[in-house]
Amino acid sequence: MANNRRSMYLRMVSGSLIRRASRLITAVLAIAIGATILSGLVTIYYDIPEQLGREFRSYGANLIILPRGDSKITRETLAKLENLIGTNKLVGMAPYRYQTVKINEQPYIIAGTDLAQAEKNSPFWYIEGSWGNSDEPERVMTGHEIAQTLNLKLGDSFTIQGVKFGEQAQASRQDLSAQENQKRDSARQNFHRKLSVKGIVSTGGAEEGFIFCDIDMLDELIGSSFRADVIECSVIADANELANLSSRIEQELPELQPRAVRRLTQSQDIVLGKLQALVLLVTVVVLIITMISVYTTMTAMVAERRREIALKKALGAENKLVMGELLDEGILLGIIGGTLGVFLGFEFALQVSLNVFGRAINFQIALIPITIAVFIAITVTASIIPVRKVMEIHPAIVLKGE
Repeated sequence: MANNRRSMYLRMVSGSLIRRASRLITAVLAIAIGATILSGLVTIYYDIPEQLGREFRSYGANLIILPRGDSKITRETLAKLENLIGTNKLVGMAPYRYQTVKINEQPYIIAGTDLAQAEKNSPFWYIEGSWGNSDEPERVMTGHEIAQTLNLKLGDSFTIQGVKFGEQAQASRQDLSAQENQKRDSARQNFHRKLSVKGIVSTGGAEEGFIFCDIDMLDELIGSSFRADVIECSVIADANELANLSSRIEQELPELQPRAVRRLTQSQDIVLGKLQALVLLVTVVVLIITMISVYTTMTAMVAERRREIALKKALGAENKLVMGELLDEGILLGIIGGTLGVFLGFEFALQVSLNVFGRAINFQIALIPITIAVFIAITVTASIIPVRKVMEIHPAIVLKGE
């Protein structure tokens, strides 16, 4: 008996909607458009921090790591730091080691680094030619100022010279005895290395006064094991996340001293905050417009069905039953429109992300029930006032045509 009543009730609701197909299509389209924009903007809202963070990484490293005191940054320290930051958050991590060398008896600074990681950190550098790599260590990049001073062009060769130290020769003279200092001085050897220009760096900054080479080659020239003077990290994180990360690094790697590039992270947070506020504002406006559209549609449907509603009430239907039927129609519209909007919204967000950021986004499964629930709530809320007008319909007056 209960099943028969339920099936009869569903046939009444579906039949009512089918008979008013034009109104149904209008209402579904209004809800679907609202759901499309809502789900699309929510997807973008939660995806903006990562996408924008990646875009800001093109402006350089946002976390600088220095050794604390007399500590040295070794390869083991570098590996621990990478694990601590996490590869999913790390865009690039370039260690730098600086050494003074001579070219034509004039001093210049050569910077040894992981050139592949430096390229990830500094995509804004203008490189005439190309970046160097560890497969061709003799082919290096020179700063624009050095290239002008030495009149170097792509493919030209030049010779650097300097002092090669053994491991013991790296120690400070004050830390060694007289005999050890004598050994230290005897460990010094002059080196000469012929290099060629693979790229010329133009940044408008201090980088134009450096020669950039592979850090392993520089270690070999100096004659000592790996030791970085500074590490530049490009991390996908806002100011709070960088502050927390810096605290963790200080706790777990006390030999390191992290410093966030505040100006860059603050600029990122300001832009991100404004974008998210804009998305939130547009979402609220869309929800209000959708609610008004559903309200108008439901009002028109109730007005069209005055005689039908009056007849049902004359046959004994209570106000509660008739109002429940109309609300169920609204719920059905919310389910249909919300479901369509979820998938259309993802396509909308995907196209925005591809065209603005040049990257794809992932579909958020959780948006399906959330969007549908939101638009069911919107349709029910927008239908309450029109549905309450059922109570004002008097069967005798309406059926008499008054």
